[in-house]
Amino acid sequence: MYAITGITGQVGSALGKQLLAAGLPIRAVVRDAAKGAAWAARGAEVALADLNDAAALTRAFTGAEAVFVLLPPTFDPTEGFPEARRTIAALREALAAAQPARVVVLSTIGAQAMRPNLLNQLGIMEREFGTLDLPVTYLRAAWFIENSLWDVVSARESGTIASFLQPLDSPVAMVACADISAVAAELLQQTWNGHRVVELEGPVRISPADIAASFSRQLGRQVTAHALPRDTWATLFASQGMRNPIPRMQMLDGFNQGWIEFEGQPRKGTTTLDAAIAGLLARVPA
Repeated sequence: MYAITGITGQVGSALGKQLLAAGLPIRAVVRDAAKGAAWAARGAEVALADLNDAAALTRAFTGAEAVFVLLPPTFDPTEGFPEARRTIAALREALAAAQPARVVVLSTIGAQAMRPNLLNQLGIMEREFGTLDLPVTYLRAAWFIENSLWDVVSARESGTIASFLQPLDSPVAMVACADISAVAAELLQQTWNGHRVVELEGPVRISPADIAASFSRQLGRQVTAHALPRDTWATLFASQGMRNPIPRMQMLDGFNQGWIEFEGQPRKGTTTLDAAIAGLLARVPA
């Protein structure tokens, strides 16, 4: 039995479907019973648990051969990341109590970076889980190509996309969610001892200009990228309702300045940029 958290999101959903397609039993860990019903209809076992409820998580993880852990993203955290710390503590307590045979944790490129930024939440999780006496793999994934979902409407309607990543011709480590779920499925079925890090990026590094060019090819019209000036970010994020935009800005600085990077030699996925962008366009009705 494979217990999957985050199964209603992009990576978790693809992972659950892949495991079921391979004939493997899964337990969908969900907070919403209605969303669990959809997985039950696919043949999954369903466990109801809020990710801040250690007792419910323990029940969800008990009897599982392997557990996939995905920390819900908090883009507008309170200083010190108390929201993430609560969830991490509950997950760690549950894993320690349930004692699955192995754990695969979705982490991030740059989780090891000590400079302040939004991704410190994943570094905190890695360090807290590091005290678990269980086999744990930290799957450090690159920037999601699927972040470009937010660009679909503007690419279609105005032929332009805005970029926080800059310079526009600077390649960044990116990966498609399909590659993340495929590698996660593989790792969940492996056996290993202790704790290890697996880093993952796509076949090639991708710049904002490359993303614009892919939209151009898919839409049959010219799409260009433009950089959003750094001195406008705080006002823009505040206008979108963010109370504490600094960690997000620091993360973007880390990618732009190159100090958010992999520690070792990452694995390469197979999903191309064009395939990923085509998938995003298919998700958003024209």
